[in-house]
Amino acid sequence: MTQHIEPPRPSDDPKVTLRSPAELADALPFLMGFYPSHSIVLVALHGEHSRFGGRLRLGIPDDPAEWPEAAAQLADCLIRGSEQRGDRPDSIVVFLCPERAEGESPARAMERVRPLAQALRTACGALDVPVVEALCVTGGRWWSYCCPGTGCCPPEGAEVSDSGDSVMAAAAAYAGIQVRGSLREMEARLAPPTGPGATAQVRALDTAAAELVPRMLDGADCESVRRTTLTLVEEALRRFRAAPPDDDGAGADRIDDALLGDEEAASIVLGLQDRITRDRAAEWMEPPHTEPALRLWRALARRCVKPYEDHAAAPLTLAGWIAWSSGDETAARVAFGRALDLDPDYTFARLLHAAVNNGLDPEPLRHCLRQERRQRVAKAVTARRGPAGSAGRGPGRRSPGARRARTRR
Repeated sequence: MTQHIEPPRPSDDPKVTLRSPAELADALPFLMGFYPSHSIVLVALHGEHSRFGGRLRLGIPDDPAEWPEAAAQLADCLIRGSEQRGDRPDSIVVFLCPERAEGESPARAMERVRPLAQALRTACGALDVPVVEALCVTGGRWWSYCCPGTGCCPPEGAEVSDSGDSVMAAAAAYAGIQVRGSLREMEARLAPPTGPGATAQVRALDTAAAELVPRMLDGADCESVRRTTLTLVEEALRRFRAAPPDDDGAGADRIDDALLGDEEAASIVLGLQDRITRDRAAEWMEPPHTEPALRLWRALARRCVKPYEDHAAAPLTLAGWIAWSSGDETAARVAFGRALDLDPDYTFARLLHAAVNNGLDPEPLRHCLRQERRQRVAKAVTARRGPAGSAGRGPGRRSPGARRARTRR
């Protein structure tokens, strides 16, 4: 499963004091930028006043036998990552957000993952960083696994506030922090549909694969496929710019999906499997391309229906790159995470995911992409003009040196 790691927030973020487990439970979606679904979340605390530090999220393993190993890896990852940033945690807060099985009550779900909470407390303690609070948040209710005795938490759990007037909600609104809904909802916007539409897209992908893959493997014809793919991308971007969405939800996704034909989408998806094509496509990263490019990559990821799911790694990584480049780290992590779930060995996604998780600035990569584009354009211009010194000569005329060389041959 894919880890989502949040670096510490900037020091100029609004200062908020959380004084109880209830306020911690209310703060969880604001700490992450979304409501974690079926997730383990670890938050590092630093200093005398328990300042929030790095955050780490992982999907809860389905097999309880994997929980001790997952707990050890998560504890080590959070603590080591904090140390690499120069600030070892003094303590940790754990959140468990299990999804409930059909007919399962929130209280039963809480009890089901209690051994996982204990494994996390043990793993963090073994590294000399205590867990000061471990909460289960599910079904709109919360419980503390660190209650000192009976009567601390009601058996049915305490209600998570959704009024929007908590101290964390107020601070988040002041800082411009948005909660995007649940992680499951964000991932669903990147997933392909099922049904009759999927069947038509499979046929288009089959046809494109039969035509393009042999040409992409043929070194002599690969550059032609690259040019065609990027031309199709440019034409699609033009349509996406001309049709801005009215909102940022499923309705907007449906509008975007209608802007792509099945054959067109299939050709672009297959073309993006070439690394050089994908890297050139990443250059559409700045205004006026940013917003339409993000929508296009998401729409293309939704076209990667079975059995072509792993082909979505390329457009998903491009979507994550655009999101990160434009400052939306939450959306970037979700896109990179889904790409790595589909193809754990996809190097581009792994590198970018690590970069955003470590709080790096995307500008150095943007600079490299701009430089590569300038060099490629300059090379193309030189190739059109011909060798240095030949400008101004007629197409059928040769320099005296060239004529002499021909005579000697």
